[in-house]
Amino acid sequence: MISNAARPARKVTPREAARQLAARDPVLARLVAEAGLPSFPVSTETHFGTLVRAITFQQLAGPAARSIHGRLIAALDGDVTPERLLALPDEALRGAGLSGAKAASLRDLAAKVLDGTVVLESRRLGRIGDGEIVTQLSSVRGIGRWTAEMFLIFQLRRLDVWPTGDLGVRRGYGLAWSVPMPTPKQLDGLGEPYHPYRSIVAWYCWRAAELYGKQAVALPVG
Repeated sequence: MISNAARPARKVTPREAARQLAARDPVLARLVAEAGLPSFPVSTETHFGTLVRAITFQQLAGPAARSIHGRLIAALDGDVTPERLLALPDEALRGAGLSGAKAASLRDLAAKVLDGTVVLESRRLGRIGDGEIVTQLSSVRGIGRWTAEMFLIFQLRRLDVWPTGDLGVRRGYGLAWSVPMPTPKQLDGLGEPYHPYRSIVAWYCWRAAELYGKQAVALPVG
């Protein structure tokens, strides 16, 4: 679930948010002690480049996705912009290994960025609420709510995103709080006490799935 509530006037860091949550919730205090403070590295890609990567990587294993993405970047001569992508011939996209559906998704993203349907300019994004960003991104062929939420958390570093449909978050919540794995609807309500830092709780749910589930849960690339 996405919050459109006003964010705190002073920008709180993820580490500060984690400390605040740990002070009022013993489960999160234990996770902070075991997993450490959260890390949300600043992305080295542009917002557009991150979305191009997300579309390229969908439904592919890591090595294959990295190979295709690398060939796409090479075809663009490293100029990962909407204009350059739209100018790239279909043959070049196919040559990079992209399916017709993914090529169409990338072109749709580029077109919607250029016509203003999707806002990616940082200054303007700062004035748009999380819910509106999800709506804009979800209008692009091949981008769903989960991809939009990961973009909010890891690219824009928004602190109050609660990806209730993410299996790792659901599993981790159940393991950490010692309850049956909640449904997305149940998890929606369970996240209410953690406003305005639900992204931090999601990060610890991923960590809990890794720590207590005996299997690693890969964090989305941010």
